[in-house]
Amino acid sequence: MTDLKQLPLRAVHAAHGAKFVPFAGFDMPVQYAAGVMAEHKHTRDKAGLFDVSHMGQVLLPLGADAALERLVPVDVIGLKGGRQRYGLFTNDAGGVLDDLMIARRAGDLFLVVNAARRDHDIAHLRATIDGVTEVTDRALLALQGPQAEAALARLLPEVTAMRFMDVAQIGWQGAELWVSRSGYTGEDGFEISVPTDRAEEIASTLLAMEEVLPIGLGARDSLRLEAGLHLYGQDLAEDISPIEAGLTWAINKIRRKGGAREGGFPGADRILDEMENGAPRRRVGLRPEGRAPMRASVPLFAAPEGGAQVGVVTSGGFGPTLGAPIAMALVDSAVPPGATLYGEVRGKRLPAAQTGLPFYTPTYKR
Repeated sequence: MTDLKQLPLRAVHAAHGAKFVPFAGFDMPVQYAAGVMAEHKHTRDKAGLFDVSHMGQVLLPLGADAALERLVPVDVIGLKGGRQRYGLFTNDAGGVLDDLMIARRAGDLFLVVNAARRDHDIAHLRATIDGVTEVTDRALLALQGPQAEAALARLLPEVTAMRFMDVAQIGWQGAELWVSRSGYTGEDGFEISVPTDRAEEIASTLLAMEEVLPIGLGARDSLRLEAGLHLYGQDLAEDISPIEAGLTWAINKIRRKGGAREGGFPGADRILDEMENGAPRRRVGLRPEGRAPMRASVPLFAAPEGGAQVGVVTSGGFGPTLGAPIAMALVDSAVPPGATLYGEVRGKRLPAAQTGLPFYTPTYKR
């Protein structure tokens, strides 16, 4: 027996040869018959379909925009209709409770939150906002890659007019689909919220297209790592500030010092101070020498022997597009940007060069 939740598309995944692993309380497909490397490259070259139904979908009344603003360092009030914005729930200590997407639609605010934080986030919202509704009757798919538009446009011609971070509600054969032009791979693509009872039909229709393959968690992780995108619980956490995490850009101008609605979110004093005066740690990219990957929690040092720990790998693995190991890390701000770092892997310190992020330049349709 298992307590793991099942995805609505479980049968579709199994039919495509999926291997399953536990993730955020769900039985999730980690890879299919093609394997992680092939799935990764297929998404970069053509189009990959991801089942992200484990993510939380939440609706708020339009009038809750000001209340939501008190929980995030984001301009929610000024978010235009038909647009989506990346946001962060922060805590009083200036750390990150979760990252999320916020969309303003004609009749509501639509939020997508991380699976592992769904219950926490909904309780966090309900503590201060009335009318919070968890969406429980819809699946969530992500179609990603340079041929994603061509594939989805066969079903929904309207998507060709959408730009990065546009959102739309589009009818398809009697079902209302909630579409955003976004994703978490560094590629152009879409996230599509579909009624659960139509999810298998829509997924099977897309997977029947020559350019579309099903993609599992393994390739999702390597794709987002190459794109320098955060994973909550590793690159973001309650003890990591947005500035340390390299997310200064996500603090909208109107909420910064001197902005019309400066501060007013949890941890604002620390976060705004770090924006002005610097943070104790900074996020860096790493290119380990050789072929051995440096994975999350590998300690980092400034010298091949001796000395105190100066950082930690937050995410790491092999980058199929680069053909080499890559990693993201948090290091002490006193560490010179050009200095070689040494990750301790199985008792041996291996050198890694600091590098800018992302490793792979995103191809979003602006």
